[in-house]
Amino acid sequence: MNKFPFAFLDEQSKKEIRRAILKGVAIPGYQVPFASREMPIGRGWGTGGLQITLALVGKEDVLKVIDQGSDESVNAVNIKKLVQNTTGVQTTIHTSEATLIQSRHRIPEVPLRSDQILVLQVPEPEPLRRVERSEFKTKQLHAEKEYSGAWLWLFEQIMRYNQTTQGADYPVLVHERYVMNPSPIPRFDNPKINDSDALILFGAGREKKIYAVPPYTKVESLAFDDYPFEIEKFEGKACKVTGLTNVFLDEMTDEVTGETYYVCNDTSFMQEYLEKRGTVNVR
Repeated sequence: MNKFPFAFLDEQSKKEIRRAILKGVAIPGYQVPFASREMPIGRGWGTGGLQITLALVGKEDVLKVIDQGSDESVNAVNIKKLVQNTTGVQTTIHTSEATLIQSRHRIPEVPLRSDQILVLQVPEPEPLRRVERSEFKTKQLHAEKEYSGAWLWLFEQIMRYNQTTQGADYPVLVHERYVMNPSPIPRFDNPKINDSDALILFGAGREKKIYAVPPYTKVESLAFDDYPFEIEKFEGKACKVTGLTNVFLDEMTDEVTGETYYVCNDTSFMQEYLEKRGTVNVR
């Protein structure tokens, strides 16, 4: 007999997390504090996202967990096992089959639907932390909609390098009100948050914050008129396995020949693409 309650957390804990989620949905981009619980994984390895997943998962859900584009990384596999062992829910590697998706560092390449929820793991939820260390002060700045520090951070990059060099965690303006950290996803994924069909939730366990972007919400990456926001470009490059060019690519090196090549970062998307063409069978 399982000694843990359904989905590991007790019902009171799950209710408290759901209340924080509801407040986050009601105020897009606003960081809602919550009483982050101790989890059987180290803080900084997805405890915030995991708590959201455990608070929301139901017996009929189909779960997908990815880490930096892979379903088979140690972090993804262990989180998936914990949820499955305490709930018995079905798991999948296919984005289109999942109702609940927990991710670290990536938004899937497959467009999300309105019946899906994406949970992103967040190490640092505060977009102003680079310029202001005081939590009290950053709360005041958000209340006053004073985001000159975030703009200054990008301006300094342009002055030094003639372009914004912020790769992951590129700040966004949500619903024309709150500046938000979109989690350490690459800039390539920022546009996917804007007007998304799916509900996107962000959990920071160590920092004890939950925030959300409801479906069909306007989300803009911060940018200057003369230095517009740009995603990573892979001009002249294609995935070696699929031949695709409109996906986020990882640069790889052949250990034998030393040849540099590129592959799609989203491994399940790559497998699904090949599956549809009868090239491989991942089942």
